[in-house]
Amino acid sequence: MRYARALLKSAQAQKCEDAVYQDMTLLGEAYLKVPQLREAIDNPMLSASDKTKLLTTAMGDKPSPLSQEFVKLVIKEDRESIMQLMAASYVTLYRKDKNIIRGRLITAVPVSDATKARMQKMVETKTQGTVEFESETDESIVGGFILEYDTYRLDCSVKSKLNSILKRLS
Repeated sequence: MRYARALLKSAQAQKCEDAVYQDMTLLGEAYLKVPQLREAIDNPMLSASDKTKLLTTAMGDKPSPLSQEFVKLVIKEDRESIMQLMAASYVTLYRKDKNIIRGRLITAVPVSDATKARMQKMVETKTQGTVEFESETDESIVGGFILEYDTYRLDCSVKSKLNSILKRLS
């Protein structure tokens, strides 16, 4: 957490916290999507320069100079084994600082952009913050929707209603 706090303060001082946020978000996603990344970074046989290249590549096409310097510092200090945690901590600190909440809408069928925008606006009104909103389809919910944001979950799916009726009948 110390490294993430220091990175956020440095990014704010250099007015590049948004770019670093994008870099750390991409890096965190890379760790989740490519489990071999952790194995490679934890490999003591891999050189520091190769680890640096690997991590900067995982941050996308053009990582910010501060993100690149941060990776070099982490590797120099032999802390690369917790880089995923540092990236996730930076994302969390950034979101808290900017009052950004993650929201997710799950539906049985794809919904229009207007519907997504209405749901996002509703969540933003309730939370008094900005919402990073994503939507996905899951046919197993049969119909209706599930809305998740912050620590809340509103389940208006047909599947949950049917399960509720089944429990009452049992």
